[in-house]
Amino acid sequence: MQIWVGLGNPGAEYALHRHNVGYMVLDALEEVHGFPPPKQKFQGWVVEGRLGSEKLLLLKPATFMNESGRAVRAAMDFDKLAPEDVTVFYDELDLEPFKIKVKRGGGTAGHNGIKSIVAHIGADFRRVRIGIGHPGHKSRVQGHVLGNYTKAEI
Repeated sequence: MQIWVGLGNPGAEYALHRHNVGYMVLDALEEVHGFPPPKQKFQGWVVEGRLGSEKLLLLKPATFMNESGRAVRAAMDFDKLAPEDVTVFYDELDLEPFKIKVKRGGGTAGHNGIKSIVAHIGADFRRVRIGIGHPGHKSRVQGHVLGNYTKAEI
């Protein structure tokens, strides 16, 4: 079994924010693969399904980004899983929009959701970083990350 975590912030007002791209990935997986509707569990929304022979638990923490690690830890403890069984999908400011990089372990690069997960389970989990691009100046970062995707980007 694996846990795939999509990072984001709960609530309709955040739904199209670049920071919620992890939630968007799990929503797409659920739709494309015909997974059942989510249930509330582990301080988040959970969907269980299969991709091929692999059993998956898709988890969208409902704890807001900076407390995501609590939900991940709760799901891991329930199924007695290790950090190696966890994959986290999240936004990456320093990657070009829609570019994807995958790796295991590493630092947090200042991402509050990743900081929280590292604090709760350690750093040895898979990361799928999804580029949202940098707005060009440090003063514009917060508005960019917490801003909606444009119609053209969607």
